[in-house]
Amino acid sequence: MSVLMTLRQCLGRRGMTACLGFFLLMFGASVVHAHPLPEPEGDVMLTVEGDISRTNGDGVARFDRAMLKALPQDTIVTHTPWTQGASHFDGPLLGAIYDAVGARGDSLHVIALNDFAADVPLAEAKEYGVILAMRRDGEPMPVREYGPLFVLYPFDDHPELQTEEVRFRSVWQVARIVVE
Repeated sequence: MSVLMTLRQCLGRRGMTACLGFFLLMFGASVVHAHPLPEPEGDVMLTVEGDISRTNGDGVARFDRAMLKALPQDTIVTHTPWTQGASHFDGPLLGAIYDAVGARGDSLHVIALNDFAADVPLAEAKEYGVILAMRRDGEPMPVREYGPLFVLYPFDDHPELQTEEVRFRSVWQVARIVVE
């Protein structure tokens, strides 16, 4: 039976308020019962919290290296203000992390191990393919070299990103993201 046919029958028998309640209950149940994320098996590298619907413990989403590597990835080859020469950075797309946790906000408040924080607009992250770099030139990034996670923009591909405001959003040593 089609949804439209069911809606017509409902309206004919019960009225608008009852039908609306029925459909919200039926379609809302699929959102409320979204599948939880798997538990991390290795060391937690990233915790995502805030306006999210998919978690794996205490209202947060925790990711280990394998979970992050399982998300859609990209590689950005670029110079940065903090490194010598162009490097190959790879890691999950910020937009993929957003999708994986069922986020509903439009800004990512990114927090480093030392509590430095910056807000990355979701629209900007998706438009430019911003990644959470896990590797530089094929090697995991240690904390002393901007790791283990680094918000990275494709600076060389988009000269309009070479501003102080965008550089400020390129948080390194990322530990947490709060979806707002």
